[in-house]
Amino acid sequence: MAKKGRERCRIWKTIVFPAARQGRQLQRCIPYKFTVDCSSDNELLRSMEVLVISSQKGYGMMFPKGGWESDETIKQAAAREALEEAGVQGNVERRLGKWKYKSSIQAMNEGFMFPLNVTEELVHWPEMSARQRRWVSVAEAREGCTHQWMREALDRLVRRLSSSIRRKISASAS
Repeated sequence: MAKKGRERCRIWKTIVFPAARQGRQLQRCIPYKFTVDCSSDNELLRSMEVLVISSQKGYGMMFPKGGWESDETIKQAAAREALEEAGVQGNVERRLGKWKYKSSIQAMNEGFMFPLNVTEELVHWPEMSARQRRWVSVAEAREGCTHQWMREALDRLVRRLSSSIRRKISASAS
């Protein structure tokens, strides 16, 4: 039986010897912003901040995550979870990757990670009484990642944004 509100949650099956278990298809997003305009990789790392939120179960800070409902696209799910859990809105960008990992109950989950370029930070949001949010540097976020795949996703985001900055610089120099 699904938890209340998860009746439309996407599920995928995997075989875990000796029995079949079900895992959820989850998505996470890395909300990010820049404190100043960037024109180099060094400025990117100094001015980029990512938003982390507290876990409801007390396991430290994490990126917003949640289920992907059958009546929404995966990008809509990422935007919805960022709004509900972190109180931010923005542009969900191209997927950073897909990882498989064990949940706390040992079910295998499929996790998709997306960048969210934050355009608005709300004063009030649905889970504000249950969670804290904090803007941190890339280095601090990386250090706080509880799983290797989360660090990989953050590193991919930084590489992608650095590459984008280099292309803009190259185009303006031409």
